[in-house]
Amino acid sequence: MNKIKRIAIWSGPRNLSTALMRSFGNRNDFEVIDEPFYAAYLKETGIKHPMYAEIIDSQTSDPDVICELCKNGPVGKPYQYQKHMTQHMVKKFNRDFIFSLTNVFLIRKPELVLKSFKKKHSDYKLEDLGFKQQFELFELVKHRLGIVPPVIDSEDLMKNPKKTLKKLCSIIDIGFSESMLNWEPGSKPYDGIWGSHWYKEINKSDRFRKTTSFDRTPRKPYGMSVKELDIIKEADRYYQDLSKIRINLD
Repeated sequence: MNKIKRIAIWSGPRNLSTALMRSFGNRNDFEVIDEPFYAAYLKETGIKHPMYAEIIDSQTSDPDVICELCKNGPVGKPYQYQKHMTQHMVKKFNRDFIFSLTNVFLIRKPELVLKSFKKKHSDYKLEDLGFKQQFELFELVKHRLGIVPPVIDSEDLMKNPKKTLKKLCSIIDIGFSESMLNWEPGSKPYDGIWGSHWYKEINKSDRFRKTTSFDRTPRKPYGMSVKELDIIKEADRYYQDLSKIRINLD
């Protein structure tokens, strides 16, 4: 087989990242890795996420082993989809493997991320949402490789999935497939063990669905605590910078 093309999607939690994984995973020419650094992140930080022990036991927590897997691990198909959470990339982890990948950044409005995240995890701070880490990784890739990696917004995926995915596929130099627009509901063999906690809603889905307003004008999130508003304000700085260069559907 010719050289494998490994595509890394970098997002924070609750960014429609699992839906996008379903989209690429429904192609017959892709293999999928789901959050390979999750156990390493939990072990290094000691953060007690739901299913902490089960996650630690389910995959290697050695970041160097994971780096090698993401860069050179065996793949039986032409393409590999790597779903990465930006908050999982603890600063001490080696990041050189990233420069061998085709990197894509998936963003979402902070108030929408937080609204979804707090339903599943009540103890959180800005760092848990991955906005700052996402921006730093974007800048790292841009400056090291001398290219501006593509940025897609989850709202664009819901508003016009076909157009968004066709543009993304063109930018990363792969053919678009209609199979990316629909998938069978339910869990998938490539899902991490944590899917039983985090993926309940996406497992009911069979496509990208329009579930939110697409008005991009700034607005105050109502019903939020002072803590939440402070987090949203800080996160929005990073979101807005990346949003300015997202793939344009016009």
